Amino acid sequence: MGREGSSAAGVSDSVVKKVILSYFYVSVWIFLSFTVIVYNKYILDPKMYNWPFPISLTMIHMGFCSSLAVLLVRGLRLVELPTSPTMTREFYLSSVVPIGALYAFSLWFSNSAYIYLSVSFIQMLKALMPVAVYSISILFSKETFRTSTMANMISISLGVAIAAYGEAHFNAWGVFLQLGAVAFEATRLVLIQVLLSSKGITLNPITTLYYVAPCCLVFLALPWALVELPTLRSTSSFHLDFLIFGTNSSCAFALNLAVFLLVGKTSALTMNVAGIVKDWLLIAFSWSVIRDRVTTINLFGYGIAFLGVAYYNHIKLHALKAKEAQKKTAPNDEEARSLIELGNSEEMGRKNDSQA
Repeated sequence: MGREGSSAAGVSDSVVKKVILSYFYVSVWIFLSFTVIVYNKYILDPKMYNWPFPISLTMIHMGFCSSLAVLLVRGLRLVELPTSPTMTREFYLSSVVPIGALYAFSLWFSNSAYIYLSVSFIQMLKALMPVAVYSISILFSKETFRTSTMANMISISLGVAIAAYGEAHFNAWGVFLQLGAVAFEATRLVLIQVLLSSKGITLNPITTLYYVAPCCLVFLALPWALVELPTLRSTSSFHLDFLIFGTNSSCAFALNLAVFLLVGKTSALTMNVAGIVKDWLLIAFSWSVIRDRVTTINLFGYGIAFLGVAYYNHIKLHALKAKEAQKKTAPNDEEARSLIELGNSEEMGRKNDSQA
């Protein structure tokens, strides 16, 4: 009796510890994601810090993150690179470079949107991510068309359209930039499945930065030289604030570590659900602290989109559970099949013995 009680207590303690750690990882990710978004808005917004150079800010992030990633991988050797298949030059150019290009444009466009749109409205537009991912997955034959799923995607799109209609400070160029960022990011996520996951390569956030961040710098260099460098040269009074940009870049890198912990210790689906909580917190913060105007139509439209995204995550969760259950029963089925085959062979042996 005592052993059973201590065993139950041990199981209970481990479950409680796991739940507490999961909430901790979620909280850290939400805090860092929240911080990076608000910090970027503060730096780029003309009414705040007034440094409207999104390509330069993205390049500072990528330079800082790639340097730390190289230090962790090559210097301290705390993170191992994938060894199978080997990351050859041809494989890097054909698989990693396209992903790096899409990542560069996604970050550039999303950071640019902060100059023109409120934090709350940007989060509402980001609700279109499942729609973009599903649509592009169909184009790449990674998903099959389902009428029910498409109806869900249409409901999300309708909700975002209503939110956009009710936006007090609607800016068409800002919306174009944010929708472009969503499209680039969705394509990147699908290409990761097509070009990397299908070939057996899985990259955590650190190895992703190790391979992708230098590639991002290269793709950002040309638009930076054409668009922002001439203006930066003419602004002779500007001096890089190492405290502002150092802490901002550190938060961006810490966010990648938080993603690594959250997905590694829980699941990608947990991050999606946590993302919904983060979006509502950002909308509340944008309205109460930054004093961005959030209208009733905004909230009504985003509420519809939110329900659509929540239902989409619910369906994904059930599919994931079904897949895990199938994996668990597969070994049992194989074991049963082996036992049947063994029984048949023994029976055949006995028959042969009796015939002899």
